[in-house]
Amino acid sequence: MATTDLVPAPAVGSRRRPPPLREWLAPAIPGSPLLSWLGPLLVTLFAGYLRFDGLGTPKAVVFDETYYAKDALALLRFGWERNTVENADKMLIADPDSDIWAEGAAFVAHPPFGKWMIAIGEWLFGATPFGWRFVPALAGTLSVLILCRLARRMTGSTLLGCAAGLLLALDGLHFVTSRAALLDVFVMFWILAGFACLVNDRDRSRRILAERIEAGDRSAHGPFLAHGWRWAAGVCLGLACATKWTGVFYIAAFGLMVVLWDYGARRAAGVRSPFAGTMRLEAVPAFVQLVVVALVTYVATWWGWIFKPGGWGRGEVAGFVLWRPFEALPDLWRYHAQIFGFHSGLDDEHPYQSWPWDWPILRRPVAFFYTEPEGACGAGRCSREILGIGTPALWWGALAALVAVAFLWVMLRDWRAGAILLGFLAGWLSWFPSAFNDRTMFLFYATPLIPFMVLAIVLVLGYLIGPAPAAAREARASGDSLGQVAVEPAGAGTRRLVGAAAAGAFVLVVLANFAYFHPILSAETIPYVDWQDRMWFESWV
Repeated sequence: MATTDLVPAPAVGSRRRPPPLREWLAPAIPGSPLLSWLGPLLVTLFAGYLRFDGLGTPKAVVFDETYYAKDALALLRFGWERNTVENADKMLIADPDSDIWAEGAAFVAHPPFGKWMIAIGEWLFGATPFGWRFVPALAGTLSVLILCRLARRMTGSTLLGCAAGLLLALDGLHFVTSRAALLDVFVMFWILAGFACLVNDRDRSRRILAERIEAGDRSAHGPFLAHGWRWAAGVCLGLACATKWTGVFYIAAFGLMVVLWDYGARRAAGVRSPFAGTMRLEAVPAFVQLVVVALVTYVATWWGWIFKPGGWGRGEVAGFVLWRPFEALPDLWRYHAQIFGFHSGLDDEHPYQSWPWDWPILRRPVAFFYTEPEGACGAGRCSREILGIGTPALWWGALAALVAVAFLWVMLRDWRAGAILLGFLAGWLSWFPSAFNDRTMFLFYATPLIPFMVLAIVLVLGYLIGPAPAAAREARASGDSLGQVAVEPAGAGTRRLVGAAAAGAFVLVVLANFAYFHPILSAETIPYVDWQDRMWFESWV
């Protein structure tokens, strides 16, 4: 039974609810699970090629890799972060096996899991630039596959799903953070994975609810639903928090979202007491699945600090191994209080700092790496840079798409628009209080927003293309159209042709824009005048 069967036909004269795109867009590859995976996999391979090509270049410690690459190596050796000696950057590049460690534990301001992920690459390939960038590149590549499948599920169109993955692959900031040993790409990956689990759970739980209602469940509150995918979402969101604390805002936002989804499903299914049923049967399990599971997952990622002596503020370690997690909790709490104090008081000025309201317009990008190698480009002056900046065509297009998505949610109550908007705002507005306190922050903190920006664009493109005549005829024949009469308006074919052309043109513009900026995203050596041509605004320098 389709999810749309849960929605009863509206009464005559009532405002009609919009059908999902899956019902009025003809899928590019209808009914073929094999082909529905083939397109996303091809897009993912393209994204992987972009991210892994020349991954070990430059052979240097890039921006905050100076912290995270060394912290990851320390986790491998000691189980906790350790202080490094002076000039450790040069020593690490010249001789990855050199002893760069000073005495004593280092105070670090972020949880360990993102650095454990970086450490996997160092374990596989050594403490080299390729090694510490391997897992970020892998996470960035796999996030393209997740977004392809997520967008396909939300729109019902493999073509739109592939378009979403391609746009993500072509974003400059996603590209740069996928090729550097920083933490933000991991936050983005786990938030996207958690969101995908929740969307999958929404479809599955509504289908099960419909089946049980049709099977004769007439209880006032409706049936109890297990929501198995929410357990996976709780783990993913816990791992996001275990990378950076900003993940906690998504737990709060998505927790509210799933409760509203549950209420809407029970109400649409005709349950007599949908609110009471949601509160009694859904709210508490959702709290356990998203909050408690995330908390347990978060604490588990501190296992090296908990079980091994020597970490910052660890104190004495219990002799009985199984008692160590309980004995460590007071020290862990004090350590977290110190981390919170550090972030609350972080207001040092930085030449590349920016504010959240600057991010969507790309006012101040971050130079991760810049040199001027002499005679390396056949010109008198050469430039070589990694600039942390989003693809302007995509980001500025996303601004208009987000406004349109807000309209779709307010006026049409399209659940996809609401979910996308919530995902964006949870990662954007949460930075505003810190900005008002002059906390130091950077554009790449917006990396977790990029998938939701792309989803907003794809949703708008779907509406722009409009309903497929074949899909409308099929819906009319089956009667499965949310109680609305499926019609083929005059000129629908022309509208789809124009809409598809406009959507394709937008994707091509993003592709061309990314290709133009690629040299300053990947540390390619180019003439200084060519570099200067790509500095569109003074604030980009």
